[in-house]
Amino acid sequence: MKVLKDILYKVAIHDVVGSTGVCINTIRFDSREVKNDDLFVAITGNLIDGHQFIDKAINNGAKAIVCENLPAHLAPGITYVQVKNSKSALAFMASNFYDTPSENLKLVGVTGTNGKTTVATLLYNLFTKAGYKVGLLSTVKVRINNTTYQATHTTPDSLTINKYLKEMNDAGVEFCFMEVSSHGIHQNRIEGLRFEGGIFTNLSHDHLDYHNTFAEYRDVKKVFFDALPAKAFALVNADDKNASIMLQNTKAKKYTYALKSYADYKAQILENQFSGLLLKINECEVWTRLIGKFNAYNILAVYATAELLGLEKEEVLRLVSDLESVSGRFQYIISDEKITAIVDYAHTPDALKNVLETINSIRTKNETLITVVGCGGDRDVSKRPKMGHIASALSTQVIFTNDNPRSENPEAILKAIESGVEPQNFKKTMTIADRKQAIKTACQLAQPNDIILIAGKGHENYQEINGERFDFDDYKIVQEFLKQLQK
Repeated sequence: MKVLKDILYKVAIHDVVGSTGVCINTIRFDSREVKNDDLFVAITGNLIDGHQFIDKAINNGAKAIVCENLPAHLAPGITYVQVKNSKSALAFMASNFYDTPSENLKLVGVTGTNGKTTVATLLYNLFTKAGYKVGLLSTVKVRINNTTYQATHTTPDSLTINKYLKEMNDAGVEFCFMEVSSHGIHQNRIEGLRFEGGIFTNLSHDHLDYHNTFAEYRDVKKVFFDALPAKAFALVNADDKNASIMLQNTKAKKYTYALKSYADYKAQILENQFSGLLLKINECEVWTRLIGKFNAYNILAVYATAELLGLEKEEVLRLVSDLESVSGRFQYIISDEKITAIVDYAHTPDALKNVLETINSIRTKNETLITVVGCGGDRDVSKRPKMGHIASALSTQVIFTNDNPRSENPEAILKAIESGVEPQNFKKTMTIADRKQAIKTACQLAQPNDIILIAGKGHENYQEINGERFDFDDYKIVQEFLKQLQK
């Protein structure tokens, strides 16, 4: 148990009713989980206001309440702490409750539209291969050395983050690599954490269902860099026009990486094949098993970060050459008929364009490129026509299909995607709402040496329809259909 006054360190407090000398068992922000002697934090969300459940939390045993607005009726024997921002207060209290775990390791955050998972995971793999104890907080999974937990959010809530970081402390972890999403920044989930460094990959069209404008989305990302301490590093992709904005107000040491621009860490693609990339990084050549220009950026970010964290250049080059692709990120299989099927998480216009351009830069005119793609429901609707335009313009043939429709009408989503197809590309497209049937059709259409891209879901092993999740794994399904063709 912790004394409440110790948990409140660095929290911006407006008023206190009752004693802060009480002992707290744990912190909760879901009233249904509250038990005796817990502290309940009332969070104002987009759909639900936690202030409505203060009485329920007290009935369940809460000893203290943290809230933005004090209730009209104050229960006797309960300590009320009024704060300016409950989400921010929760983040600082979570860090204090778990003994500020981010200060006991080197925490590096990765933010940007595309590449976060790949960069964070490759860094985890590289430092693990280098013999360090390493942690990972990513979209796909959470890892503490060799122990793996399934992830539920790109950036978990602040209590969960600090709980995992505390476990990492207990396990002797030295480095932790963490995806930092715009949602996580905007919702104050990373406040109270001390970062050793921050990486900016790129910025393109995404999450405009949540952020009203692109400028707002960009400025939320910038907040992460604004908050970095002077001892930290800020590493940005200088080829992205938003990189300079990320560095405008940061106190951190500034570093850049690029393929096209002048930068501290510069790379050149010497060879780009399905078997991998040959890169020249700061005049040193290195072969990597990853594929495509977008992965050249990812590898360069990893190389630069490893050097900034103290690894020797020669060791980093050796480790980079041993890295493998991340699950659901340009993950491919080649059948006995020499049909190449690629599964990729590309779910934004920019990511889809990057993947298709990479494939087109490698394939010859004799090889057909069949793309299977959809868009998620209850998400940014403005990107749907763009996805349709890009897929139809850069593929030989396209099958539009369901992604995760969630609560939306799948037919409406598909019509929105189709609306972006230009007249000259209509004949290239077909629509098959059932994703499994769409993948099967792509396999049946493919001839030897052809390429199938299945985009949008990547590592996900489910499909979400009307609030239910069904088992669905693009990679396993295409693998199964390609085997059937061999019989």
